[in-house]
Amino acid sequence: MTIKICVAQFNFVVGDMAGNARRIVEAAEAAHAQGAQLLLTPELALCGYAAEDLLLRPAFIDACDDALKSVLAGTAHLKGLHLVVGHPARRHGSVSGLLRERSVQSASLFNAASVIEGGVVLHTYCKRELPNYQVFDERRYFIPGEGHCVFDVAGSDGRLLRVGLLICEDAWFDAPAADAKEAGAELLVVVNASPFHAGKGSEREDHMRARVLATGLPLVYAHLVGGQDEVVFEGRSFVLNPQGELVGRAISFEEALFPIELARESRAWRIEAPMDRPHSPEADLWHALVLGVRDYIGKNGFPGAIIGLSGGIDSALVLAIAVDALGKERVRTVMMPSPYTADISWIDARDMAARLGVRHDEVAIAPEFEAFKASLAPLFEGRDEDTTEENIQARIRGTLLMALSNKFGSIVLTTGNKSEMATGYCTLYGDMAGGFAVIKDVVKTMVFRLARWRNAHDPYGTGATPIPERIITRPPSAELKPDQTDQDSLPPYEVLDAIIERYMENDRSPAEIVAEGYDPVDVDKVVRLIRINEYKRRQAPVGIRVTHRSFGKDWRYPITSRYRA
Repeated sequence: MTIKICVAQFNFVVGDMAGNARRIVEAAEAAHAQGAQLLLTPELALCGYAAEDLLLRPAFIDACDDALKSVLAGTAHLKGLHLVVGHPARRHGSVSGLLRERSVQSASLFNAASVIEGGVVLHTYCKRELPNYQVFDERRYFIPGEGHCVFDVAGSDGRLLRVGLLICEDAWFDAPAADAKEAGAELLVVVNASPFHAGKGSEREDHMRARVLATGLPLVYAHLVGGQDEVVFEGRSFVLNPQGELVGRAISFEEALFPIELARESRAWRIEAPMDRPHSPEADLWHALVLGVRDYIGKNGFPGAIIGLSGGIDSALVLAIAVDALGKERVRTVMMPSPYTADISWIDARDMAARLGVRHDEVAIAPEFEAFKASLAPLFEGRDEDTTEENIQARIRGTLLMALSNKFGSIVLTTGNKSEMATGYCTLYGDMAGGFAVIKDVVKTMVFRLARWRNAHDPYGTGATPIPERIITRPPSAELKPDQTDQDSLPPYEVLDAIIERYMENDRSPAEIVAEGYDPVDVDKVVRLIRINEYKRRQAPVGIRVTHRSFGKDWRYPITSRYRA
């Protein structure tokens, strides 16, 4: 017997139920034309993932129900094609999807996937395992389902294949897959919306391999692609044979109608599917950042992006990402030199803007800086210049960038990295001013790695070696006072980033970090800076999450706290 499966690895938009339904119908028509018997869409494809508190609105669920009806009507003529559609579903008897009892609210929705054939819902499976960690808070909206879903799909010769359906987190546990096999499943299909972070792709495949080896069943993993606020979904749908071997993988970070052909002769399986391009950590991060920028700007309707280009590596990296995401015509840079800006910063900023072909303007801030100092002089009398004057320069730049944003409609992309965000080495209402923080979750050492990777690769054909070598090799500096370098205020970035990873991302205690050989003075300083700068991070723009713990949804620390470890 032979069965053809397609995965609609599409970029569905949160809240665009009509558009998502239309794309599902179009995918079904294309899959049917290719001879497919089964089409899989990602988790909650109909409403997009994650819809967050939109799921609490009764009208939103009504719109999802209407969209499902349009999918049924639009695919009724596609005989022989089974379609799996992810959508929220009300618990029987629930009107709003949320039960309110005094100060307690109880979810009454299911995270569901329906099996459709000939315009009829044959089965609806409700997700059993609801993640409530990292960026997930599904128990705020959903209640767990029960049981299993195994359905029959006729192959090209009319023989039936029993398919066991799971939804994302279900497949990370033993029981749902085991129950599907016990109910007669011969193939496992998993529909997913699993946010990207560095290394997540291999982690997923390892966990799915464990399910395959435990059940002895081949597995198809259908995944979402696209950016949604701070999270990115990288696609990378795949298929494993009964031995747990990877036999096909869809292209990462791009849409695809991923075709899979499974043939079973006696007890042996033959599985054919395309294979993704090679991966590297830097390549995956680059594609994730580009996709995150493209979708945040595109889905929210901004005409383009504005970047304050300083001649330093952070803004250079953000510029290269933005051009890869949007094209040179939609990106504008502004150099805003202060009295402390080095000549080489002017030269390198101009050089890079020219290499990428973006519009580049220069606005000196010395007049504004002197005006601020003159206005404040009577109030500052008797006090020496300090970080106050440094921050004034940063805030002048932020004001100018936001003025351009207001006038032309383009969004300001901030250029601060995770090392700066962790330690507060950034100016509130200054270099933190903007709408989207591209490298907010990228530590400084990775900034350098990504810059070198991009200079060695041109994945989007926007220009080779876009970042001048001197930008990469010169010591980083905010250039807000004479002869300033970052290392005047911070430990070496290799040390700083290692401490941040251990303390912030992996919850290691200061004592444990010191026991690894790090200087207690450095550890104490970094931990203190992380602790006292939470108030800044609460006011920072949303930014792309690329690690397993970012300063976003998965970092919820109180500003006011006397805990010191």
